[in-house]
Amino acid sequence: MFTFGAYLLKNLGVAISTAITAQQYKAGTNGPVAVLRHSLTQDGSVTSTQIRGGLIRKSAAATVTTAVAATNYNKQNPVSPTGDASLGVSATGFTATVEGTDADNISTRGFNVLNGMEVVYTPEERPIIAQSGIVAQKLLTAFNSTWSAELAVIEMRGG
Repeated sequence: MFTFGAYLLKNLGVAISTAITAQQYKAGTNGPVAVLRHSLTQDGSVTSTQIRGGLIRKSAAATVTTAVAATNYNKQNPVSPTGDASLGVSATGFTATVEGTDADNISTRGFNVLNGMEVVYTPEERPIIAQSGIVAQKLLTAFNSTWSAELAVIEMRGG
């Protein structure tokens, strides 16, 4: 029997000036993960500019600032089990300092920085990340600002 828990990875607003991984999620060993939605917004510019962002599967992790449970990686429902994401500098975190290897471009969107980007998947379209797999939300165009990023997932465990 599968058990499900909904979790939110967020970066809490970070200065980013290059095209780079804004956040990265590494699934744990107990089961796959379905991506529900992801978003990128900035609050440092009032100039209208078109850029690109995307959701990317990685075959090798980027080096990131480690997410902290209950700070950057939160349960969406208090009855959910403790999250299974692998936390660490080569696992779940935000703002890459060294890029990993991109494997599969799941979704790319152009967006205006004044509006931000939010992608919400229908159940049939939800990207599935294999257990121990890595997915990243990336800025694909350089734009210097303070960026907030969110990635909502459902962890599926059991079988």
